[in-house]
Amino acid sequence: MDLTWNDKEKAFRQEVRDFVQAELPADIRTKVLKHQRLINTDYIRWHRILAKKGWGAPTWPTEFGGTGWGPLYRLIFEIECLKGGAPRLLPFGLSMIGPVLMKYGSKALQERFLPRMLTVEDWWCQGYSEPGSGSDLASLKTRAVKTADGYVVSGQKTWTTLGQYADWMFCLARTDPDVKPQRGISMLLIDLRQPGVTVRPIRTLDGGVDVNEVWLDEVKVPFENLVGQENEGWTYAKYLLGHERTGIAGIGHCHRELQVLRHLAATTLMDGKPADQNTRLKEKIIRIEIDILALEMLLLRVAANNEQGPGPQASILKIRGSEIQQDLAMLQMEVMGLDAWPYDPEWMEPDADFAGPGPTFAAAASAGYFDMRKTSIYGGTSEVQKSIIAKMMLSA
Repeated sequence: MDLTWNDKEKAFRQEVRDFVQAELPADIRTKVLKHQRLINTDYIRWHRILAKKGWGAPTWPTEFGGTGWGPLYRLIFEIECLKGGAPRLLPFGLSMIGPVLMKYGSKALQERFLPRMLTVEDWWCQGYSEPGSGSDLASLKTRAVKTADGYVVSGQKTWTTLGQYADWMFCLARTDPDVKPQRGISMLLIDLRQPGVTVRPIRTLDGGVDVNEVWLDEVKVPFENLVGQENEGWTYAKYLLGHERTGIAGIGHCHRELQVLRHLAATTLMDGKPADQNTRLKEKIIRIEIDILALEMLLLRVAANNEQGPGPQASILKIRGSEIQQDLAMLQMEVMGLDAWPYDPEWMEPDADFAGPGPTFAAAASAGYFDMRKTSIYGGTSEVQKSIIAKMMLSA
């Protein structure tokens, strides 16, 4: 399934394919294609390979060390990397706080942090959600009290993805409790390698510990680590969330998992015949392929009109991308049939040994299914996204 590319775009697509085939470490490719867990060094190795090529920041302008690619080239790059078995690029620096610093950060913050994001010299995490402030983020309770030389931050963040590896957190904290909730929030960059920071894992449905709770107990933040203006963090938070939700659409992931689904359907027996000969299953695969193509076209439209940052269309992308990723995981489970029912989290671990379709791969398919349940929750639940769409696109 491809859009119609011109010769230059076809040549670029082939260049990316060849590069991924030649330069992606085999052990990382194996983990990705087998749905096994990646660790921090896997991501860092791939980021640095891309940075050496000059592809470390596919969505950034050249003035900040990026490629300067337009939306079509960025889309081709993402699809071909993920189809080739590469892990997703870490979004926290490149796609989230990076764009915020480019637009709202001081020159000092840009010069200090942006170059290091290209090679993951710093591992970033997001400090938004709290136990009582998820969908209603403006109700957050984490406090930042101003002192003579900065802020002292206390509070709890939760669902902090890959926070166990993080060096830095971009954090929303309340700096003025006496004004409208959205007006009293600031965005701070917090060094997590200091006293007062505690990270505790949260085990998810697939048996993993990719999310965490982070406790901040009188953690110090100097004034220079304030992003933009004090009490204007809600503006920056919304800008960041638009970039996050666009990325959650996961179009490259959808393409790769469609490949996996087709492979499973061709090599797994259903009623004594290859599963892809089953009429009902074939219809489902065709339908989801059409859904992926429609998502891809919408993503291109949004990316092509992205000068002011993603708008409410990002919520549409987030909803549809989440649904399609979940549907793909469900179909993979359906193809594997009864083999997919037993689930052993150990098959997700890097040292698990299995080669292809069969009971062991089915266990990893089950893990993928459980893991994908979170996509309609993180980055703002689907219900919240629908409210955003209704308010911003359908109101008079």
